[in-house]
Amino acid sequence: MFNAIGTVSLWVHDQDEALAFYTEKLGLETRSDVSMAELGDFRWLTVGVPGQDLDIALMAIPGAPVFDDETAGQVRALMGKGAAGTLFLATDDCRRDYEELKARGVEFSEEPSDRPYGVDAALHDPSGNSIRLVQSTV
Repeated sequence: MFNAIGTVSLWVHDQDEALAFYTEKLGLETRSDVSMAELGDFRWLTVGVPGQDLDIALMAIPGAPVFDDETAGQVRALMGKGAAGTLFLATDDCRRDYEELKARGVEFSEEPSDRPYGVDAALHDPSGNSIRLVQSTV
């Protein structure tokens, strides 16, 4: 039936700010950046890990008719709490990548620590989305 997951999405407050963070700070590559006038200037913006086929769509929070004001506000509130989902970035050396990302100006909410499943560290993107850098040992 299915042969892969092609794209996952994250809500972002500002697509330009998100694009800069994910490419310049985290080192992901831009995959698609297309605006569609026929859809109210909807912007399809995706990034991904070089060499991997999974894309991350950086989605602006839509207004009407997709979301009413209340729903859009609820999504923003959840994002601000880091509760709108988590992006897990796999690494073979969490502590090394933590130091490299810190040197690029990434601010972490949790330093690397040993866990039963490996080593991980936590950060948030500019929209408040939770990101974990994970070195799995299981």
